[in-house]
Amino acid sequence: MTITSRSPHDPADVIGEWEPAGGAEVAAVIDRAAAAAAGWASTPAAARAAALASMAGALEERAGEVTDLVIREVGKPRSEASGEVARGVAILRYFAQAALLPDGQTLPAASPGTLLMARHRPVGVTGLVTPWNFPVAIPLWKAAPSLAFGNAAVLKPAEEAPAVTLLLAEIITPHLPPGVFQVILGEAEAGRALAGHPGVAAVSFTGSVPAGREVVARVAGRGPRVQAEMGGLNASVVLADADFDRAATAIAYAAMGYAGQKCTATSRIIVEDAAYAAFRDQLAAAVAALGVLDPAKDGTLVGPVISGQARDSALAAIAGSGGTVLAGGTALDAPGHYLAPTLVELGSPEGPLATEEVFAPVAALLRASSAEAAVQIANGVRYGLVTSLFTQDLGRALRLADQFDAGMVRVNAPTSGVDFHAPFGGAKQSSYGPREQGLAARDFYTETRTVTIVP
Repeated sequence: MTITSRSPHDPADVIGEWEPAGGAEVAAVIDRAAAAAAGWASTPAAARAAALASMAGALEERAGEVTDLVIREVGKPRSEASGEVARGVAILRYFAQAALLPDGQTLPAASPGTLLMARHRPVGVTGLVTPWNFPVAIPLWKAAPSLAFGNAAVLKPAEEAPAVTLLLAEIITPHLPPGVFQVILGEAEAGRALAGHPGVAAVSFTGSVPAGREVVARVAGRGPRVQAEMGGLNASVVLADADFDRAATAIAYAAMGYAGQKCTATSRIIVEDAAYAAFRDQLAAAVAALGVLDPAKDGTLVGPVISGQARDSALAAIAGSGGTVLAGGTALDAPGHYLAPTLVELGSPEGPLATEEVFAPVAALLRASSAEAAVQIANGVRYGLVTSLFTQDLGRALRLADQFDAGMVRVNAPTSGVDFHAPFGGAKQSSYGPREQGLAARDFYTETRTVTIVP
């Protein structure tokens, strides 16, 4: 079965076709990575840091080209696409410096004159399975620390974004020894082959809950380390004392920007009763004002969803919600997979919009009798990636922030948007395993060896 990449803005625009890798091809790539891993691990940290810095420079030089391809292949609006490429450059530069961090510590030994050390060492070959919605940033926030700390990496991108991944590989592989970074294209079978191969020492996955669970089971069953980021059903909680203008602007974009196709997008807006009526109208107006069509144009904030199937699924969730549509709710008359930004008022936190991730420009609006009731609604789902809280009461914000079942809490800030130097991950079914990004990445991509030297 051929992998065909089409633009979601214009499905008649075929970007390319590729043959998927079979099990034997995946195994051969992993063998090459294993052969290259030892040499890369023994490469001085300063040389690895220089390689990542060179990769950052090369990506920066071709930023315009990569941005245009991201817009074309996954429909990301220009402002976000260019921002993602800039983030990729920054990630590479950050981990170029992280490679030069102390590689361990000395500890008091039990015997006089004995040297006791705990040192980080690379795990070997890492398997990276990434989604289509951030085809530059997510592969790099996995690959950059893996490479910086001395591992070889094999990347399997989503079948919706092969062209961006191959361009990324074209840019960064000339700065690395052969075999240290490789890409395999394929669907679920290629991912299974990568996750199940005995030569892969660690697997980092980002994608859906069902696929993530399968990866975790496959890897954990044979013993290596695994981490999985599996989405969210993120809530924005608006209290009666919030700055409504600020909250409405931030939430509208967090819910609908890039057609809601972020694991950190706002899916539920929970408003304290005293503020509900006024904020509902203000939020609906902010959602309706967002620019939708043509991601290549400046000013477009939403763009298309990735496929016709994704749009149909979102429309079905809206129809089955039992709620009142305050904005949007319909497909747009355009060649691409466009859906009007949609806000649905629900009478209770039930149904598909309130309990399942839709991954489209669709959000549910819910009323809460109090701040405490809002926290209960926010926590009443199986996901727990990020929650935002809008209030002008700092003491209340600090108290409530401790009550949310989420890996990340943002006060007076949208759910979307993360700092690549800070730990990233969620609670409950949003995440499995150690955190990603920042210095937390070193704990995943290295293992500690304790060394005792008796003179």
